[in-house]
Amino acid sequence: MQPEKRRKKSLKQRLVLKSSLAKETLSEFLGTFIMIVLGCGSVAQAVLSRGHFGGIVTTNVGFAMSVVMAIYATGGVSGGHINPAVSFAMCLFGRMKWFKLPFYVGAQFLGAFVGAATLFGIYYDGLMSFAGGKLLIVGENATAQIFATYPSPYLSLENAFADQVVATMFLLMLVFAIFDSRNLGVPKGLEPIVIGLLIIVISSSLGLNSGCAMNPARDLSPRLFTALAGWGFEVFTTGKNFWWIPVVGPLVGAAIGGLVYVLIIEIHHPDPDLEAEPPEDKPEKCELSVIM
Repeated sequence: MQPEKRRKKSLKQRLVLKSSLAKETLSEFLGTFIMIVLGCGSVAQAVLSRGHFGGIVTTNVGFAMSVVMAIYATGGVSGGHINPAVSFAMCLFGRMKWFKLPFYVGAQFLGAFVGAATLFGIYYDGLMSFAGGKLLIVGENATAQIFATYPSPYLSLENAFADQVVATMFLLMLVFAIFDSRNLGVPKGLEPIVIGLLIIVISSSLGLNSGCAMNPARDLSPRLFTALAGWGFEVFTTGKNFWWIPVVGPLVGAAIGGLVYVLIIEIHHPDPDLEAEPPEDKPEKCELSVIM
């Protein structure tokens, strides 16, 4: 029995990652994978059933809850960013070291790509039967929108860019508020739930124009997968070359959202270190009473 226990222990030791950065990178991969399979899966169920097993409500709630589950799975290891825009903002405002950013972003893009491939495999038969074996990008039988966001026909590129900037600005501004211990705060362990509610309200109010991606990895990696899986590289040219909007817009919006919160709320919190130290020239009570 003893040698067997030693073998089991040594196997576990071989599997355990020693590097904290490696753990965080793997965590971000898993979290983004979970988000794409469950989030885009809620879109797939609505589209492929032609609305019989889902719609705008189940899509908004399903995607938000996929983010909640992803953060619960990974938040204690890497923070559960699952979004390059979030990781960028965390570095920009000193909440994460810059050298980690390429590892986080790479893991997020890879996790999203693998998630899209997994979802494609799960719904392969449904996708093949939906439009007679055709994988379409536009029209009533389009299925590309299961994986990536596409603009409404009326939307200009300028309006689309502003849409993504503003939506992600609200996302990051309120994420900063949720994790600000000197503000109202959220009970420990409930932060993912509140973030899920935040995503529901953003997607329910700002999702009409282009689907409210707010996440470069969530949009670009599945879009690349669809290009390779049979939809073709028209997924990058459709909508006046819309593809770059959900990549660049969220990065700009994340920077603005973080800056707005820091400048308007965070820097005005009382400094606990300064409050703990009495002013050097503060008079004693007896002196104050004489002066009065």
